[in-house]
Amino acid sequence: MFFAHHRVLLTAIGCVLLAMVTIQSGASIAKQLFPLIGPEGTTALRLGFSALVLCLVFRPWKALPQGQQWRSIIVYGLCLGGMNIAFYYAIERIPLGIGVALEFTGPLAVALLSSKRKRDLLWVAFAIAGIILLLPEIDAETGLDPVGVALALAAGACWAGYILFGKRTGNQSSGGRTVALGMTVAAFVLVPYGAAHQGMALLSWEVIPLGFLVAIMSSALPYTLEMVALRNMPAQGFSVMMSMEPAIAALAGFMILSELLTPLQWLAIALVIIASIGSSMQGESKSDKEAEAS
Repeated sequence: MFFAHHRVLLTAIGCVLLAMVTIQSGASIAKQLFPLIGPEGTTALRLGFSALVLCLVFRPWKALPQGQQWRSIIVYGLCLGGMNIAFYYAIERIPLGIGVALEFTGPLAVALLSSKRKRDLLWVAFAIAGIILLLPEIDAETGLDPVGVALALAAGACWAGYILFGKRTGNQSSGGRTVALGMTVAAFVLVPYGAAHQGMALLSWEVIPLGFLVAIMSSALPYTLEMVALRNMPAQGFSVMMSMEPAIAALAGFMILSELLTPLQWLAIALVIIASIGSSMQGESKSDKEAEAS
C-alpha cells in the first residue's frame, strides 16, 4: 500500500511537470500566430483541434454524463475556454512571462482557500514570494497595459474554476473523457467566435499545421495530463505545484532565447521549487495517515 501510494504520487507529479513543459512550448508557437489570425483565431484552432483529437482518442460518447453531472462539465468547459481566450488577449498586450505570473493568482487563491493547516500556508508563502520576484520592476516608461493586466487576472479566475470543477468532474468519470467533453464545450463557444473575427484566414495552409501543433502541445496533451494528476493528488498540492510554470518559462527563455537570468530571478525559481516540493510532501503525508487509519 505504501509503495503503491508513492508510485501514484510520483506519476501525478510527473504528469504536472510534463504538462507545464508542453504548455510553455505551445505558448511560444501560439504567439507567432497572432500576427496572422489574432488571439481569437489562435484560440479557435487550439480548442477546435484539441476537442477533435481528444474525442477521437477517448470517445466520450460511450459514457456520457447523466443529469446534473452535465452542469459541472459545462462550467468546467466554459472555465477552460475563458482561460484560453483571456490569456491570449492578455499576452497580446503584455509580455508572456508577466501574463503567466499574473494568471497564477487563480491557482494560488485555490491553494490558500483550501488550506486547513497553518503549515500548508508556508508553502503558499514560498510560491507567492517566488512569483513576485519573477515580476519585473515597473516604472513610468515600461508600465504594463492595464487592460492586459485585467485580462491576465481574469484568466487566473477562470483557471481557479478549471481546477475546482476539474477535480469535481474528474471524480465523476474517466479523466480523458472528462477533458474531451470540457474541451468540446469550449470549442462550441469559441470556434464560432474565432471564425467570426478571422474568417477564411483560419483555413490557410500557412496556419493550420501550426494551429494543430498548438492544440496538441497547449491543450490536448497537457490538459489530459493535468486531469490525471488531479485525480491522484489534492487540489491544493496541484495548485501549488503548478506555480512552477513561471519558473519553467524563465528556464525556457534561457535555453531557447538565450535570456540571462539575474541572481534575484534564480532565487525566485528556487522559492517556487521549494514550495512545490513542500506541498507535495505535505499532501503525501496526509494521504499516508488516512490510509493507515483505514
